[in-house]
Amino acid sequence: MGSELLPILLLVSFVGLLLAGIPVAYAAAASGVVFGLIGFGPGLFNLLPARIYGVATDYSLLALPMFVFMGVMLEKSRLANDMLEMIGHVAGNLRGGMAVGIIVFGVIMGATTGIVGATIVLLGMIALPTLLKYNYDKGLACGTICASGTLGQIIPPSLVLILLGEILNVSVGTLFAAALVPGLMLAGLYIVYILVYAFLKPDKAPPIPVSERAALSRRELWVRLIKGVAPALGLVLAVLGSIMAGVAAPTEAAAIGALGSLVIVAGSGKLDRRVLKETCLETLKTSAMIFFVIMTAQAFSLAFRGLGGERLIQDVFALIPGGTTADILFFIAVLFVAGILLEWVEISYIVLPLFIPYFVAQGVDLVWLAAIICIVMQTSFLTPPVGWSLFFLRGVAPPSVATNDIYRGVWPFIWIQMAAAALVLTFPAIATWLPTAIGWAN
Repeated sequence: MGSELLPILLLVSFVGLLLAGIPVAYAAAASGVVFGLIGFGPGLFNLLPARIYGVATDYSLLALPMFVFMGVMLEKSRLANDMLEMIGHVAGNLRGGMAVGIIVFGVIMGATTGIVGATIVLLGMIALPTLLKYNYDKGLACGTICASGTLGQIIPPSLVLILLGEILNVSVGTLFAAALVPGLMLAGLYIVYILVYAFLKPDKAPPIPVSERAALSRRELWVRLIKGVAPALGLVLAVLGSIMAGVAAPTEAAAIGALGSLVIVAGSGKLDRRVLKETCLETLKTSAMIFFVIMTAQAFSLAFRGLGGERLIQDVFALIPGGTTADILFFIAVLFVAGILLEWVEISYIVLPLFIPYFVAQGVDLVWLAAIICIVMQTSFLTPPVGWSLFFLRGVAPPSVATNDIYRGVWPFIWIQMAAAALVLTFPAIATWLPTAIGWAN
């Protein structure tokens, strides 16, 4: 058997295990170990422990569980519920205003929690029945909720950006700065779409009736809004500001965020033993899942590189006409297809290491590329039939909402995500301007 076939067979076996229903972590470990033994022999077991130990002792990855703790604490304390209610009332006087408020809420939740499942479940339980009560189109309502939840994947401090910093060997602070403007731009594109939709079809995205908006005085509404939103925004500014000002490293800022979430929840009177216990357990489960995937992916990436997989990738790109831009477009297409089968963690540690060395050799700006990757990987949560956002919403949506309504609603937002990726690809300054302005560009 020619050695050039081994990396291809490794990929085929991995995909075959996935299609057979084997969890990604086990599929990566099994295919990696088997083909690693073919390529390295018993020497594989001298190499693999060092890779796994490197993951376990990586200081930068210590930020992951602390950011997860920060997000889960704010979610379990139900402060987000109050925040959503107030934002909805403030935006509700516009056509499509409730949907716009949900996008704004997604930006804030993305910056404070970054946990897609928690945001979508919360919105599905609280906001979806309200949108349906006001006769919003079911597809628009479901698509808005799913898209809002995915903003946590690009709005810093994002767990995706932390992992990308490790994979690309780029400062996490630089990636935070690079993703901020594209993330806000994406949220802005969502809002534009909703407002245009509401203008063209006003009966499918009506404003909240005046009688209900009058239940709260304007002064009381703004006071409650400030009380509900200001603490979360203050925490975001403390975390991101400390990183971008160079006062704290991302791991240290994550510790600030974890402590700050405790202070905010305690100050609101909602910190008790149950909230603390649930937060710690959820943080442990989420962090363990992420680290388990990262560690098992080491076997796969080690085997792929050891079998000459990087040469295979170079040969594939050599067949694509059009230079580096065409290579990046092909890479985006691969990420989009991978998102149909895999979650963002698996894409980060299984798919990306196959391609990144090629782009490094070509001298591609990795900060710019990371922003594009983040936007495209969001589609993994929305693309039918296995997008996790769809599953999260389906689990809490009322019976009157059909699965087809959810699928129909997310497609416009998928196309918006791809349009945002195209804008960043065409105008790199969208991603590179802020890191350069604050002196974080590499």
